[in-house]
Amino acid sequence: MRIPVKAVGAVAALLMSAPALAGWEPTKPVEIVVAAGAGGASDQMARMMQAAIQKNNLMKQPMVVSLKGGASGAEALMYMKSSEGDPNKVLIAYSLIYMLPLSAKIPFNWRELTPVSVIALDQFVLWDNAAGPKSVKEFIEAAKAAGSPFKMGGTGSKREDHVLTVFLEQKTGAKFSYLPYKSGGEAATQLVGNHTESNVNNPSENLEVWRAGQVRALCVFDKERISYTTKVTETQSWHDIPTCKEEGLDIQYLMLRAMFLPGKVTAEQQAFYTDLFQKVTQTAEYRDYMEKQALKPIFLTGKDMVQFLEEDDALNKSLMTEAGFVAK
Repeated sequence: MRIPVKAVGAVAALLMSAPALAGWEPTKPVEIVVAAGAGGASDQMARMMQAAIQKNNLMKQPMVVSLKGGASGAEALMYMKSSEGDPNKVLIAYSLIYMLPLSAKIPFNWRELTPVSVIALDQFVLWDNAAGPKSVKEFIEAAKAAGSPFKMGGTGSKREDHVLTVFLEQKTGAKFSYLPYKSGGEAATQLVGNHTESNVNNPSENLEVWRAGQVRALCVFDKERISYTTKVTETQSWHDIPTCKEEGLDIQYLMLRAMFLPGKVTAEQQAFYTDLFQKVTQTAEYRDYMEKQALKPIFLTGKDMVQFLEEDDALNKSLMTEAGFVAK
């Protein structure tokens, strides 16, 4: 049975304007905590949500973005852990919640927080400078032939970018010198300035320099191409980037983007934010951002979210162990 487009639009508008299921709502500004520096993918997503909530009047109180990227993101995790019962703080989380406790032995477990929703999946792309090799094959050959290891920039140490770099070495036999930066934005700047030969930034982190023709997208670390077909550069859309497997490099990795409250908040408070972020995913700002940043849309809550987190945690632990990054 077909549902008229106008009817679908009316339902969406009704959902966005409907009050939260629970009677509770914040009575002071809400802090959205980012476990990274300025300009990275998490910072960008937090500011998109801040704008969407404000523009669409989804919450009476303002939302304030708080950057806590100290100690490779441990600052944010411990800040959330120490905020038990405070419903005015929400963490925008990614794979750091699994990886950092393993690599740095910080006393943090994501199960101590309150899961709200998984709102997207982020991808990773192998990038080089626009003046560098033009294909994955040429890139690997150049890296192998180099007199010193190719410099690979990335966000943080012993995390997603670093793990991917280790797997690149294992799969290709090439040698890389991994250089950790505070954010993907900084890693992009270093690549443009030829201070590094490559990075594995998320699409959003290299978007502007790609559009400006300063970097080249060699391949995406996923089993399928990015779905968005609108041209981003003069000649390419996200969909035009081949998968790394297509290019002979069989490495796949996706990263969650999820929202958490501190531990020991009430069910009503959790319900308010579940409802809030579901409304965010229905906004034009969210849809535009997902396409521009080449994110995979997803929305999980409750038992489905917890099951996803448990499986993703196990996968990341396996990757970290294989890379030799688990602290002893």
